[in-house]
Parts: sequence; structure tokens; C-alpha cells
Amino acid sequence: MTVFLVASVIKIVVVFTVIMVGVALLTLAERRICAWMQDRLGPNRVGPQGLLQPAADGLKNLVKEETLPAQADKVLFMLAPMMSFIPALLTFAVIPFAAPLPTPWGDVDMVVANLPVGFLYILAFGSLGVYGIVLAGWSSNNKYSLLGGLRASAQMISYEIAMGMSTVAVLLIAGNVTLTDVIARQSQSLFTWNVFPLSLAFFIFIVAAFAETNRLPFDLPEAEGELIAGYHTEYSAMKFSMFYIAEYSNMVTASALMTTLFFGGWDIPFTTWDNTPPWTTLKTLATLAMFSAKVVFFLFVYIWVRWTLPRFRYDQLMALGWKVMLPLALGFVTVVATAIWFLHDGLGWTYDTRFALALFALNLALAVPLFFVLDRGRIVAGSMAEGEA
Repeated sequence: MTVFLVASVIKIVVVFTVIMVGVALLTLAERRICAWMQDRLGPNRVGPQGLLQPAADGLKNLVKEETLPAQADKVLFMLAPMMSFIPALLTFAVIPFAAPLPTPWGDVDMVVANLPVGFLYILAFGSLGVYGIVLAGWSSNNKYSLLGGLRASAQMISYEIAMGMSTVAVLLIAGNVTLTDVIARQSQSLFTWNVFPLSLAFFIFIVAAFAETNRLPFDLPEAEGELIAGYHTEYSAMKFSMFYIAEYSNMVTASALMTTLFFGGWDIPFTTWDNTPPWTTLKTLATLAMFSAKVVFFLFVYIWVRWTLPRFRYDQLMALGWKVMLPLALGFVTVVATAIWFLHDGLGWTYDTRFALALFALNLALAVPLFFVLDRGRIVAGSMAEGEA
């Protein structure tokens, strides 16, 4: 019991320290990457190659004056940043990030809390962040902030349903909601990674993840051209920073979740050495490096998309969520459940590479007509009728 408590405390301190430092460096990475994409230099004055820029920004926010609008609801105004910040950090607690670490006291799971309902925990805590955003908009007593908060609530609820439905297909294959079992199910070969048998589910999930984290092209809650700065218009100093820490923490969690659910988690492709006992420190470090590389790739995709695509109009955003993503997720779950039943019970196949490739072929057959329709604006249409432009 003592070993378990000590190991848990160490994992909590290490994981959340890495997340906080990583979020700070991620702000620098975003600014440098966008500068590279726009043929600029980006921040390069504070420290070598600008590496101390996040520290300078953090110090600036710590010493800035805290403002409080005269007519604001003071308690909720102070509470809202924390209600966004805390769930964003807690959601990472159940994501396995490496193979077990052998110690003299036994193997230690490389996950802060290996819950048997880890996936449901993420869905539950991930949905709590919307309360902080809505309360920030309402408590500010500012119409622009209120509109931003209302947009955020509508957007996050709309896409959360599609996100949840897209992951039902993962649970159908894994047969379990424990994330360690989801990773183990994908470890047979590269093609048993869920991105192959569940390609459309991954497409739905990544689009919904962009909307859930309020990133471009779905950053309508803080659309500067329309709402000044959206729900955090009246915030300053560290309270303002906490919203951005929450946003980047959600990006890290969403990237880790995409890695875990669809890209094999910490599994190293083309070998089974990493996921079979006996566990060694080398296996732990190698799988940690692989998991980190996958997460960094998805974080780069987040930044890449932000500085590439324009913002949706709000009617397009809601049309995509309710007219496309939700029906698509429901239909896909129905088709995949039928296909799994036929392959497993009808043909007697067990889940292996052949099973995964059969589902991949089904996904390709569904994707061609789907993207043919979506690419021509037949569902997510503009507000003007044909011929009015």
C-alpha cells in the first residue's frame, strides 16, 4: 500500500509538471511554427533562440494588474478560470503513456490512475470545461463575453455527442473501456491500429477534437473580428492565462487520446518486443519516446491547421455538427457493429490483421461516396441560395 501511494504521488508530480512545462513550450512552438509558415522569424530575443519567451510571458502575467469589472458576479468571475483549468489537467490522469516500469517492489503502471472505466472518465471530465467558459461569459456582465460563452456551450455540446459516438466503434473492437486494454488490442501489428479498421471514426474524432478544444477552424467562441475576444474579454493577468493553459492542456489530452484510441498508444510498430514481458527500463523509455513522438505529431497538426484554414461561419459550424457529424457517427457505428458481428460470428474470424484489413476495406468503400458529397458543399452549404451570389 505504501509503495502504491508513493508511486502514485511521484507519477502525479512528474506528469503534471511535464504537462505544465510542455504547455508553456507549446505556446512558443506555436509562435515559431506559425512564423516559419509565414516566412517570419518569430520570438527569438529572450534566451537562446527565444526559449525563455514562455518564462517571460508567465512573469509578465504574474505581475500584471488583476482587473475585475464593476458589475461582474465576483465569485463566479474568479471561479470560471479554475473550472476550465482543473478538468483540463485531470483528464490526462487515466491515459497510459509507456510500458510498465520494473522496480524492486514490482511493476509500476505508467499511468497516473489505471481506472477500469478510464475512457468514460475522460468523456465525463472533458465535458466539464464548458462550465468554466459559460460562467466566464455570463459572470463578466458583458454582451460580447456572453455571446462567446453561449457559442462555446452550443459548440462543445454539439461536437461532444459526435466525439462520443465515434469512440463507440473503438469499444466494439476492444471490448473494454480500460485504456490499457484498448492499447493491448492494437499491438498485434501496424494494421491492427484502430486508424485502419476505424478510419472514418478517426476522421469524426479528430474533427470533433478540434471543435472541443475551440481551435481554428472552430474558434467561434473567441472570434476576434466579431466578439472582441469572446468569453475572456474581461479577463487579465493570470486569470486570462488560465484559459490559455486550459486550451493547450486540452490539446495535449486530445492528442494523447487520439494516439491511444487510434494509433496504438505507446506501441512501437513492426515489433512485439515492446509489449511482451519481461518488462525492462529500456522498454519503458522506448515506449515513452514513441508515445511522445505520436503526441507531438498531433500537436503539430493542431498548429498546422490553425495557420492554414479560415474560420467557419457559425451556421456552417452548427450544420456540420448536427447535419453531418452526428448522423455520420450513428450510421458508422451501426455499419461497423454489423460488420464485426458478421466477421466474428458469421465467418468465425478472431481479431487479427486479416480482420482489421477487412474493416479497412469497408471504411474505404464508405469514405469515397462520403467525401465526394462533402467536398461539394451539398450538406454544409452557405447561407445564400444558388444564383444569389
